[in-house]
Formats: sequence, C-alpha cells, structure tokens
Amino acid sequence: FCLCFWLASPAYQLKPDLKQTDLKPVRDMLQNMDSRARLPIRPACPHEPEHLTLVIDFCKKWWTRIATKEMAFIGIVTLAASLVASWLKQFPGFSLFGALIIALLIGMVAQFPIRKWYSSRSAEHKAGVKDAAGLISNKLLRLGIILLGFKLNLTVLFTQGIKCLPIAAVVVTLTIVVCYNIARKLGVDPQLAILVAGGTGICGAAAVMGLSGSIKVPPEKEDEKANNEVMAVAIIAIMGTIFALLEIALGPLTGLSKTQLGITAGASLHEIAHAVAAGDAFGAVGIATIMKLSRVLMLVFAAIIIAIWWDRNHSEMPADGKRKVSFPWFMLGFIGASIIGTFVPFIDAIAPNLVDFAYIVLGMAMAALGINVNFSAIAKKGQKAFLASFLTSVLLMCFAAGIAALFF
Repeated sequence: FCLCFWLASPAYQLKPDLKQTDLKPVRDMLQNMDSRARLPIRPACPHEPEHLTLVIDFCKKWWTRIATKEMAFIGIVTLAASLVASWLKQFPGFSLFGALIIALLIGMVAQFPIRKWYSSRSAEHKAGVKDAAGLISNKLLRLGIILLGFKLNLTVLFTQGIKCLPIAAVVVTLTIVVCYNIARKLGVDPQLAILVAGGTGICGAAAVMGLSGSIKVPPEKEDEKANNEVMAVAIIAIMGTIFALLEIALGPLTGLSKTQLGITAGASLHEIAHAVAAGDAFGAVGIATIMKLSRVLMLVFAAIIIAIWWDRNHSEMPADGKRKVSFPWFMLGFIGASIIGTFVPFIDAIAPNLVDFAYIVLGMAMAALGINVNFSAIAKKGQKAFLASFLTSVLLMCFAAGIAALFF
C-alpha cells in the first residue's frame, strides 16, 4: 500500500551517493514522530543496502500519515461519495455532469457536517482532516489518471481517428493559448488561468487535475492551489453543461451532417460526458467519442509542456542552485496503461472494469478536494475566470463547427 502511494507520487529519486551518516537526521526525526506510528524504528545495519534503507525509511514516514483515524474517516466518506456519484450519473440530468463533478459536489456538501461535528472538536482533528483530504486528493488523482489510460484504445485512435488527432492538437493548443490570454487580460492569476484554459481545451475536470500536477508551489500556497483546482473544475462543469445543451438545441439547425455534428461536439465540449451526450443526441456518438478521446490524448503533451513553461515563467519555489521541473511522471503511467490496454489481449478484455475503477478513484480525489474547498475564495476570484472560459467556449464551438464542415 505504501509503495502504491510512492509510485503514484512525484518522482522520488534515490541517491546512490548517500552515506549512512547522511541518514542520521532522518532517523532522529522519525523517532520523534507521532506515537500512532506502530512500526518500530530499526537500527541501521552496516551491511544493509543503502537504497533498501531509504525505501524502509520512506515507508515508515508515509505510515505515520496514513495510519490515522482521520485518514480512515475521510477515506470512507470519499469512497461513499464516489460510489454514490457513479450510481447517480446513470440518471437523466446527472449524466450531463458526470461522476467526477457529482463527487466534487458531494464533497463540498459533506464539508459542512464534517466541520460541525468532527473538525470543530479540536485543532488536531481539524488538521488531521485537512491532511487526510489533501493526501487523498493528491495521490489518488495520479493513480486515477494512470488507470484512465486504459480508456484510450490507440489502435482506434490511429486508424479511425487518424484525421482527428491533428485537429485535436490544433484545437487544444489554440484553446489553451486563447483562454489563458483572455483570462490574464481580465486579471485572473496565472495558476487559475492555466487550469481553466486546460480544462476548457482538453477534457474538463480530469485535465484540470492532471495539469495541476505539473504546477509546483511552495507549501504555504497549497491551499490556494487547491481552491484554484476546485474553482476551475466548477467553471468547466457549468460551462460544459451550458454548451452541451446549446449544441444539442442548435446543432440540427446548422445544416451540418450527423458526422459533422459529432465532430463538433467532440472537438468543442469540455467533459467526455458532454461529448457523449451530444453525440448520442445527433446519432453520432462513435465519432464524437473518438474526437473527444483524441483531445484527451493531448493531455500528456500539454502537461509536460506546461510543467516546463510554468517552471521558467511562474515558479515560486526557492532557488537552491539546481532548478527541478515538476515533471508529471504519472503521465508516463497514463501512456503505459494505454499501450497495455491496446496491445495486451487479456488486459483489453478487462479494460472497461479498470476504467470504472479509475473513475471510482478519481471520484474519491474529487470528493476530498471538495471537503477542503474554501467557498469565500471561490466567490471572490471565480467571476473573471468564468467569463474567460465562456468567451473561449463560444470561439471554440464556432471553430470546431468550421473544422468539421471543411474536413468531414
């Protein structure tokens, strides 16, 4: 379990040049940690491999964070929220939002009874809930994004969707650039602007959370980053629903064919759920889904490019002589899962189940994010970002319809 958290976390680099004496401060710190950590600190063995020692110390450190009653409590709450969201998404109306948005809303509502009946008991309870929810939203997000890779069938994308891939690259690039610049002109801070731009251009909530992993901030700004994530997800959810209904209503009046309407939906709508709903209404759910998944594939490249761009232009991490880009390593897992799901026969058969599990895990991350959300910060900063996404979505819908008419 600890190793799963380790693999899903940002790059953990083992340093072969460490000596046993370098680990003494770590051991001293571990010995003073919370008594709830039941694993004893083992004395250093002079013949023990140094890398093994580092792994053992790492697992002990994480054990002190996950072996708490707050972690168990928040884990149960977020799992329940995710399961309820997965059940609700099958009903009319809820299907437009999708399981992730519903899980986020449940988490936001659950924040009030948790705060009233549990967090208010003591500062320790409050800090424990905040740490547990933060850990779940951060680590399970990465695991969920990796598992979501099983949804991408690369054979389909590179055969039936071969025309969709270059269109997706152009659409995603232009949308992110235009939305970010509009948001900045309106006075939106860079972090919220790029999250809203990514969610608008790629694939909604999953893109917001995936790109957030590319942005490294100091510990004192983690709360602000979490609020920006929730704000961006909420904006994209509302915007996607508005434009899905708008395209379903106006699509038949445009004179476009079913295929063209499906391409327009897949190239312009925000969440996968929105594109599927609109494509189904047009009788072109297949091509709409392929077009949308082509945009989802662009998340990998966008996350890497944005990580490098953010580090060069907006990084607030202290300079210690060596700059380290917050590379989104979990995106390599996303690509690996896509390759395995496409070319390994027995995995292909269970890929739908793995995708369902991915949405359960991502739903837990979204619910945990909702538990920690700061409503006053969202009310104060969200209006201009909403306007930027709205203006970009109008341009995106028109551009996508033009592309569909020209090439399909």
